[in-house]
Order: sequence, then C-alpha cells, then structure tokens
Amino acid sequence: MPLHRTGHSRSTQAMNELILETRGLSKNFKGFTAVDNVDLQVQRGHIHALIGPNGAGKTTCFNLLTKFLEPTHGSIVFNGVDITAEKSAEIARRGVIRSFQISAVFPHLTVLENVRIGLQRFTGTSFHFWKGLTALKQLDARVLALLDLVDLRAMAALKAGDLPYGRKRALEIATTMAMEPVLMLLDEPTQGMGHEDVDRVTDLIKRVAEGRTVLMVEHNMKVVSRIADRITVLARGAVLAEGDYATVSSHPAVLEAYMGSEATELQGAH
Repeated sequence: MPLHRTGHSRSTQAMNELILETRGLSKNFKGFTAVDNVDLQVQRGHIHALIGPNGAGKTTCFNLLTKFLEPTHGSIVFNGVDITAEKSAEIARRGVIRSFQISAVFPHLTVLENVRIGLQRFTGTSFHFWKGLTALKQLDARVLALLDLVDLRAMAALKAGDLPYGRKRALEIATTMAMEPVLMLLDEPTQGMGHEDVDRVTDLIKRVAEGRTVLMVEHNMKVVSRIADRITVLARGAVLAEGDYATVSSHPAVLEAYMGSEATELQGAH
C-alpha cells in the first residue's frame, strides 16, 4: 500500500516517521513543467530511491530540495519544519547534505586531507585556512574511522586525483559522512562504474545508511532492487507510482514509461 496519504487521514504516527515531505512541489521553466505537483514522503531510516526515465525530473527535484532551484509553487517540510523559503546553506546546516555539495574531490590533496576538510565544520576553523593544519591533526582519528567505513584507510596518504573512479565516489561518500548528514541525497552514485565498483559502492551505501536516511537518484535497477526500502517513480515530472520494488517493477504504467530494454531491466533486476 502506498505510503502517500492526503489531508486529515495522515496519522500522527506516520507524521512522526516522516523526515522529508513535499506538497505540490512544482517547477516551471518558461512554460515547460519540469516537476509537476510532486507529493513526496521519505520515512526516517529508509533508503528511498527516486527513479524514472531520462527527463523525468529527478535531478530537478533534487535541485529543488536543496534550493539550487526555487520552486514555482509547493512546499518542502524537513523534520516537521517548512524549509521552502530557506537558502541552500541553511538547509545544509540542518543536515540535508547532497553528496556533490561538499564532496567535489580536491585532486591534489590526500584522501585523508579531503575528509578532514569535511570535518572542519565542527572545529570553528572552517574559514581559517591561513592558520595551517596543525590544529586539525586532532581530527585524524575521526577521519581514519570514516575511511575505515568506506574501505579507504589503506589509501589515506594517496592523492585523491590518483584514485580509481569507483574509489573517488567512495571518498565523496566519506566526505559527505564527515558533515554528519541527517538526510543524505545521493545523485547517481554508481553512474559510469563497472560491475565490481557498482557492487562495492552499493554495499557501501547500505552500510553507511544504517541509522540514517538516504534519498537517492539511481538509474541502475539492480542497485535499486537490492537496497531501496521505498521507490518513487517519476515520469514527465509527475509521480507515476510509489511502493516497494515488487510493486513498482510490475506496475503497467511504469513499464509503459520505461518501455523496451529499460522495462526488461526493471523487471529482471530482482
């Protein structure tokens, strides 16, 4: 049964479980509707996947949630607070962290130094680079613990730019984790990866999601079928279907939206 409810039928218990909710979220670009009246509900502690064909509005939705774009209308509620009018930095301070916001890897710094920068938020030295790194050495134990989590501890001294692509994505997730996210937004975390890296990063997402909430845009249906607790399908900017993987992968309208080889992949990802 879909989680989405409307009006007064929404129970107090369900409201307490929701960490993120959008109501009628829409974005128009000069007459083109990219996101169309989207009601999205993300439960605390879930891995929630946002999927759909190319051009469905998934990334635009992410841009609205993090206020890289302003909604044309609709509202965004996070932890029971309406954040629709807040700026991107204010939303990030609430703990809504999108991976690329703080994880654009610094290629000439080491793996350890990249994650340490993410931790500076908690030291009061975020903008005091001229003071040098001596005061930040105390953070290294926490950095190494995060690198352990993403299987990068052995690579701590390597330059980030020298990492293989899949390991760079793992470093991005570690840097995101350094910001202590309440809600992690991951945009295509396995894009462009070979099978081995996809499996490694899928396992990593499942591991770091323990005790946290993840909202992810992902094209790889095998990844979605393995780790998503709930899935929202977008098509032409609107919600087409919602539910667990078995529900959405057999939904006639979803199969029609994907069509062809993509529909076959959707059904065959179990």
